[in-house]
Order: sequence, then C-alpha cells, then structure tokens
Amino acid sequence: MNPVVHFEMPAEDIARMRTFYETAFGWQTNQLGEEMGDYVTVTTAEKDPNDPMGLPKNPGAINGGFYKKNDDPLSFHPSIVVSVDDIRDAMKKVAAAGGQVIGGHLKNGEPDEILGVGLFASIIDTEGNRVSLLQPKGM
Repeated sequence: MNPVVHFEMPAEDIARMRTFYETAFGWQTNQLGEEMGDYVTVTTAEKDPNDPMGLPKNPGAINGGFYKKNDDPLSFHPSIVVSVDDIRDAMKKVAAAGGQVIGGHLKNGEPDEILGVGLFASIIDTEGNRVSLLQPKGM
C-alpha cells in the first residue's frame, strides 16, 4: 500500500492563510524562499526526531504545505501526496488505471526533483482530482 504522506492547499494570500491555521489549529508554518516558490511547510503533528525526512512521530498523521494559487486551474484545489517506491512505475500504473499523468512543474509527463526531498509529479484521477506522487529521496 502507498500511504498519504503530505497535503497541499492553495492560498490567494499566504500570510492570511498562515495566520488562520496557526490561530485556529495551532499548526506551525515555515515560509520558504523564492527559490522554493515561496512554499510554506506546515507542521500539524509532532515530527519524529529520528526520521531524516521529518515525518510525523505518530502513524497516520501527516504534515503539509501551502502554495500560492496561480492561473493554472490545477492550482485551485487542495491535493494529497502519496508516497511511492518508484515514481515512474507509479505513473505507468496511473495511466493503466485510467488516470492522467501530468508530471512535474513543466507538465511534460516527467517528475520534478525537489532538492533534499525526492521526485514529485502530479496526476489526475478518474474523477478529476489532482493527486501528487512523491518518491522520497533515497528510495
């Protein structure tokens, strides 16, 4: 089974969104720089200090991120991120199951490398939902 390991949510106003989730739920946020697309990492659960990826300590808990909504309709809705052992194999299975492979940022069907994290690509499931795939670094 490939677990959900992350979530992503779009924002029109990143600062407002950070303030909302910090205040309403006590989540911790960390604004990354321009080189990372001004992405915000979100901690919703205590991280395992022994996990190099910083995954949550408690099984089933996930952390996530916020990104700036843009003109691309794919950016309008939240997405879940599924961990896979082999991203290219997973992309083939998605296509065989009737999904659409988008790929990374360039939308060319190829995954992007997120430095220090791993390979990342998006797909569209059979119901029109955007889902992301992550092959964590080292796999």
